[in-house]
Amino acid sequence: MSAAHATFGLAPAIRAGGVLVNGSYQVHRDFLDFVVDGRPLLHQLAELDAVSPLASDVPPAIFTTHVRRLLLEAPPPLPGNRYVIYGCPECEGLECGAVTAVIEREGPDVVWRDFAWQTAETVDLERDGYHGTGPFRFDAERYRAELARLLPDDDAGAGHEEDGRPARRRVLLIGNRVAVLARLAAALRTINIGAEITEDADRVPPAEIRTYGAVAFGRSVAEHEKAAVRAAFDRAGVRPAYVEGLAPIVPLLVAQIEHALEQGPLEQRRLTRLVAADGEAGVEVTSACRVQLVAYRRDRLHRTHAEVVFEGRLEAGRHRIPLDAKATRGQSYIVARTTGGVLAAPMAR
Repeated sequence: MSAAHATFGLAPAIRAGGVLVNGSYQVHRDFLDFVVDGRPLLHQLAELDAVSPLASDVPPAIFTTHVRRLLLEAPPPLPGNRYVIYGCPECEGLECGAVTAVIEREGPDVVWRDFAWQTAETVDLERDGYHGTGPFRFDAERYRAELARLLPDDDAGAGHEEDGRPARRRVLLIGNRVAVLARLAAALRTINIGAEITEDADRVPPAEIRTYGAVAFGRSVAEHEKAAVRAAFDRAGVRPAYVEGLAPIVPLLVAQIEHALEQGPLEQRRLTRLVAADGEAGVEVTSACRVQLVAYRRDRLHRTHAEVVFEGRLEAGRHRIPLDAKATRGQSYIVARTTGGVLAAPMAR
C-alpha cells in the first residue's frame, strides 16, 4: 500500500445519554464510528457532539442508503458531492449542523476531503472548513469490503451477514428497591435505552437474555443471587457487562450503565480514567475535549443533591482537578462526562 494511503475501519461507538443536572435528558445513540489510521475520526473534532449516519436506530432501508452513499453507489445528499459524515444526535437535521466532506473515486482509491461544518445546502470552506483534517486516501477495495459487510445478504452478496450493524442495547435491572428500579427504568427508556426489571433471570427466556448488553444489580442483591443471574447468562451463551450500583441515585446509575454499554478497545475511547479521592478528581482523556464533572450526594433525609464542580476543555493526558469541599462532603460520587463517554466513581476518603 502506498505511504499516502490511510487505513479505514468501523468501530462501535455511543453517544452517551443521561439525566442532566438541570433535569433534562440527553438521548443515548449507538452507532459505528469511522476509524482512520487506527483512531476514531470523531476524536479529531474536539468538541463535537454528533453521531455518524450508521446508527442502530435508523430504519433498515435508510441505513442501507447511508451505506450505499458512502460506497458511492447512491447520489450524495448535498450539492458538490458532499456527504454527511456526522450529524446531530437528537434530530439529525442539517439545520442543527453536520460535518460533511467530499467523497470521490480517484483511480484505485477513495478520497475524503474538504471537511466542513455545514448548516445549509452550500458551505463556505474558508469560514467553516475543518482545516488540518484530511484529506484521507483509502484503498478502494479495502474501503468497500469494510462497508459492504453492513449491507443485507441480497445486496452484499454471498458470505455477508447482517451482523455488522450496531446493536440496540437493553439493560436488565435486578434489585429489591422497586421504586428506585422503576425510576431508573423510566429514565433509561427516556434516553433510548431499553430496560426491564426482574427478580430472577431464570424467568427470562434465553432468546430474550441474548438481547441484553448489561445487567445492573442493586446494592441489596445477595452474592448467591448475582451468581444465579450470571449462570443464566452463561447458559444462554452471552456475557453482558455487570454493573454494581453505587447508590440509589438515578442519574448516577444511568451514568454507570452508559459506561457499561460502551464498546470498543480502551485506546479508542475518549474518556478512559476517573478516580476521586481527598477532594480532587483524576481524569484521563485520549484527545482534547470538553469534560464536565458532577458531584452527587444524599443528605440525611435521603434527598439527592447534584452540582457541577468542573466544566472545561482538557488536553490529552492525565489531569488532577480540585473539587468543591461542600459539594463532595459526606459520601459523594463523581460523574465525568464528555462527548461519547461517561464514567462514575465514589469519592474515597
